[in-house]
Amino acid sequence: MSTGNTLDRLADQAGIVAAYRDLAGVHRQTSRETKLALLRANGWQLDNEAMIEEALRSNVAAQAARLLPEEIIVGTGTPLKLKTPKPVIWRLICEGQETDDIEGKATETINLPSLPSGIHHVTVTMGKHQEAIRLIAAPATAPSLTDIVGRERIWGSNLALYGAHSKRNPGIGDYRDLAVAAEAFSRHGADFLGINPVHAIGWASSEVISPYSPSHRGYLNTSHIALDQIEPQSETTRSLFSRWNEQAAKASTELIDYREHANHHRPLLRAIFDDHVAMAAPEENTAFQIFRERQGAALQRFTRFESQSETHGTDWHNWPAEPQRPAADASVSNNSQMFHAWLQWQAETQLQAAQSCACSSGMALGLYLDLAVGSRRNGAEAWGEPDSIAEGVSVGAPPDHLSPAGQNWNLAAYAPRKLASTHYGAFRSILARNMSRCGILRIDHVLGLNRSFWIPDDGSPGGYIRQNLDALLAIVRIEAERNSTIVIGEDLGLVPDGFREALRSSGIYSYSVLQYEKDKSGSFRDPSRLRPHSLSCFGTHDTPTLRGFAAGRDIECWKRLGWISDLSAKDAHRKRQGECEQLANLEAGPAGDNGMTSKSESRKLSDTVHSALARSPVAMVSVQLDDIEGRADAQNLPGTIDEHPNWQRRSKTPVDELSHFPNLQHMGRMMRKNGRSNRKLTATDAAD
Repeated sequence: MSTGNTLDRLADQAGIVAAYRDLAGVHRQTSRETKLALLRANGWQLDNEAMIEEALRSNVAAQAARLLPEEIIVGTGTPLKLKTPKPVIWRLICEGQETDDIEGKATETINLPSLPSGIHHVTVTMGKHQEAIRLIAAPATAPSLTDIVGRERIWGSNLALYGAHSKRNPGIGDYRDLAVAAEAFSRHGADFLGINPVHAIGWASSEVISPYSPSHRGYLNTSHIALDQIEPQSETTRSLFSRWNEQAAKASTELIDYREHANHHRPLLRAIFDDHVAMAAPEENTAFQIFRERQGAALQRFTRFESQSETHGTDWHNWPAEPQRPAADASVSNNSQMFHAWLQWQAETQLQAAQSCACSSGMALGLYLDLAVGSRRNGAEAWGEPDSIAEGVSVGAPPDHLSPAGQNWNLAAYAPRKLASTHYGAFRSILARNMSRCGILRIDHVLGLNRSFWIPDDGSPGGYIRQNLDALLAIVRIEAERNSTIVIGEDLGLVPDGFREALRSSGIYSYSVLQYEKDKSGSFRDPSRLRPHSLSCFGTHDTPTLRGFAAGRDIECWKRLGWISDLSAKDAHRKRQGECEQLANLEAGPAGDNGMTSKSESRKLSDTVHSALARSPVAMVSVQLDDIEGRADAQNLPGTIDEHPNWQRRSKTPVDELSHFPNLQHMGRMMRKNGRSNRKLTATDAAD
């Protein structure tokens, strides 16, 4: 057998996609160099041709020796019969019941009882041969809107938490601002409020501001801690707090100065922590201790990373050899680790309080959180999960409509072979932590559950590697059931055939962005034909706002950056004008919703678009606060870093004024008239 065929076979067994079609329909063959890089990233040592041949022989032999599959997915509560070719002794160990296993002998069939949701293990023994089977018992679907809310059509909003502000907090938006904003939207009939990811950025990573480039997705961004929700104990701290308020108010500008915020916010957090160490009440110490015990070794690893990053720098690859990998026993805590654990306790407490506030104010689901694609390769998550993370590659995307040049996100990837060997523990814990904080979780770039586009460090072209979709979807269903969480999959981009159907079968809602909902002729799809099992919105943080779309602000940005020529920009503006005419001609809704000559053109277009979405069959409609406010500029321009003020724009409206904001009142009335509100239709609504 030629070495080329050997490598191809091994690559195929590892899930490396041999070829794919890009956005332009061009057939892209995965090169030999890319296959080698992706195999090495997945845990194989392949330094020469002999090692490639040996890896294939070993892989084939291991599969041939098995009596039963390595992994089986079964429905929750469903008995399972496993056919065995030879007599065996078996033992079942159920998740959470490791000391109460079930054993038996089987000549032809292993009869297993119905199992609760979770990952269970069966050990099969035949003489000296022994093998393990991973049993993933999962519900058929994740919870539906009807299951949790009792209604089929709702609405909510999305805002940038970092851009929120209030009279009590003129700095970066905090978790208390989030609670106040949720109450305001609930008053106008919204059942959820979505925000950007609030994952931990990293205490020492002051230069990172993108919420989609976290250090760890299981822990929280401490920049959003509301200082005035923690009672300062000492006079010194109270004095610092008073000065911080004055300075923050003076520094409040249209664009956020993250460094200036950190210069005042962080010293105060340390001062309040020192007060806690010196003067905390017994009940507060007990609550903090309970939090640490519940978080266990994972929190210890995270705080160890945070502590060491202050000493050795933000990139653990450059640390001294000893701390480059997490210690097997990470239970020892110093004062620095205690500080970072305390920060997470405060952040978790405040975010949970915001969720409680949202739900108690009338929202059916409360917070709608966003799970980023991955964590930074030099961050805490990649450092703490070496047995699950691919080495020498970054997650990215080939050219698509979001970025015609393709994207390298410099994010860590789960290696499917390594992740399965750990029983998907890293992925599962990330899901569990995030779902415990919200009513809706959006999985960004959910296509990554099916296949990931890996870009090798060695300069080889990028390529796709298949993930274990069935197992990952089963785990999503398990955690969604346990946390009563609605799951949305951001399924934009190059979607493989059958993928959306697989999501739908698992109860995961699709993500429909009207700007991209077009038929084969290039015309906008009428909202009445959108997928019912989805959340729909006009745009996202990565796309133009409705007003910016109409004005072609994104086109002007592309031209300014030299991405397109003046002639191409002129053609793009001409096409955009036609698109706006299509949007303006969407079927009119209930009287008074659109077409009022007293309104500005952008307001009329907003009413037309959002009224059409409100009438559509989609389960959830989300309206960006930027569109409610009539903002022209997007929060982020994909493909840029410093060329555009990404992640820096403040909202126009303070959160403590949202309840009485006329544009929000108007949007609430529109949603009520279209049957999406948690509030009853009033006589005033009917007359409007």
